[in-house]
Amino acid sequence: MARLKLGIVFGGTAEEHPVSVKSARHVAEHLDTGKYEPFWIGITKDGAWKLCDGPESGWETDSRPAVLSPDRDVRGLLVLDHGKYETIGLDAVLPVTHGKLGEDGGMQGLLELSGIPYVGCDVQSSAMCMDKSLAYLAVRDAGIATPRFWIVADGENPDPKSLTFPVVVKPARSGSSFGVTMVSRGEQLPEAMAEARVYDSKVLIEEMVIGSEVGCSVLGAGADLFASEPDRIALSHGIFRIHQETDPENGSANSTPIAPADISAEARSLVQETAKAVYRALGCRGLSRVDMFLKPDGSVVLNEVNTLPGLTPYSRYPRMMAVSGLSMTDVIDRMVTLAVAAR
Repeated sequence: MARLKLGIVFGGTAEEHPVSVKSARHVAEHLDTGKYEPFWIGITKDGAWKLCDGPESGWETDSRPAVLSPDRDVRGLLVLDHGKYETIGLDAVLPVTHGKLGEDGGMQGLLELSGIPYVGCDVQSSAMCMDKSLAYLAVRDAGIATPRFWIVADGENPDPKSLTFPVVVKPARSGSSFGVTMVSRGEQLPEAMAEARVYDSKVLIEEMVIGSEVGCSVLGAGADLFASEPDRIALSHGIFRIHQETDPENGSANSTPIAPADISAEARSLVQETAKAVYRALGCRGLSRVDMFLKPDGSVVLNEVNTLPGLTPYSRYPRMMAVSGLSMTDVIDRMVTLAVAAR
């Protein structure tokens, strides 16, 4: 039986480029090459697309220029070789890209034009989940709790008197806690706003939710969803910033992930059901990681949804799946199978 030709896109121009490369390396270690023929497509920090042998060190230079064609007659790659373009057909694409232009609908739009089945959420749900304010509005309408929040547009400055401190200031459309600051006093707002605007012109200010940070990995589409065992992030102080640590492979300075979460069976069920409800309300498919707060009274509040979560060895999504009985190889296979079946 012929192997399925799988394009795996990684890298990108967003601040999460290094995380994406690490995710791709973890995928490479666990991909069933007896079933899939991988075509590795790396995007440099400058936005150049490269067909390479894999995501290991040196892929940027040991590669050939290549683009994913939006022409459905090609349904694959255009690769520049000795001054001429050759075509490589693809059966499916697995984007391992995080952040802007990776999981905000940009990459998904190109894949829709190409006509190639792809893993993950579609254009609309990707864009909505990336903009936390839009995601909050959608899930609120579905009866799911969110933090109280204020939107600050480009050029606007919040009035500290209108806020209830403490608050969290964050870019509306970014990931991995880049640009996120806890603010306890009004005089701290300008600096926090400036930090958030490094990553996005639209800023979200949220009332701080008192509770434990919990998450749930979701896999599937429609009514047929698999919700993993939840995890809990035990914080000693500050904000969870695992992808910004100096050496994240060896842990975080202020957090310890506990998977499965050390919470009651009732709380576990509530977290899983809420994660699935959020996933459905936002029209997600394929995979997403739903991050929430578990409050002392036992209720759950949405934090955010990651439509292409980190897949590194230390990332939460594969860790939660592993303690739920699904290996990384199993997860990849299910994601790709779902993508192909959906088309």
